[in-house]
Amino acid sequence: MEMVQLIGIAFIATVLILILKEQKPIFAFLLATFTGIMIFLYLLGKISSVIQVLEDLAARSDVRPVFFKTILKIIGIAYIAEFGAQIVRDAGQEAIASKIEMTGKILIMVLAIPIITVIVETVIKLIPA
Repeated sequence: MEMVQLIGIAFIATVLILILKEQKPIFAFLLATFTGIMIFLYLLGKISSVIQVLEDLAARSDVRPVFFKTILKIIGIAYIAEFGAQIVRDAGQEAIASKIEMTGKILIMVLAIPIITVIVETVIKLIPA
């Protein structure tokens, strides 16, 4: 039922945006941005419950907390970069949206280096000398 409500809100916002776009394009953009932010804020509650489940799994599997936190940061960067790029793209700024996506990818790569290092070291230890 939640999905139907979100789609309803998105549909209503879309119709209003199409109407406003002709007369007041800035208001159309603001409405689109506001709708996107409200949907994102609604989803934060859902995301926090997923994070709680993942934390429980990590605790039971003896995964080092630093790796788990790094993975959560990577996921967060991916979602935030995508959200930001979509908003900027809605404003017609494709070049800036591409830069946001590239920045997100680079930050993810930087955060992933310690995990990649541990994986490579583990594989090297498994290879017979």
